[in-house]
Amino acid sequence: MKLTDAFIKGIKPSSAVKSYSDGNGLALLSSPNGNLGWRYRYRYGGKPKMLSFGSYPEVTLKRARDKLSAARKQLDEGKR
Repeated sequence: MKLTDAFIKGIKPSSAVKSYSDGNGLALLSSPNGNLGWRYRYRYGGKPKMLSFGSYPEVTLKRARDKLSAARKQLDEGKR
């Protein structure tokens, strides 16, 4: 299920860190203190890696998807 702005705005803090997937390795992490952060998990050279794209709402859903697209393009070109 792809994330929507309405769904993201309705996320409430919980007692544990929760991850909400948007697909293609992009996820929004919700921490107990209410912070929301974008993460991209991928594999490079057979090893798991992670990039942080920033915090919501400074980085919007559209901007996070744009950053994901750019990161995937770089990986396709062999850049880390």
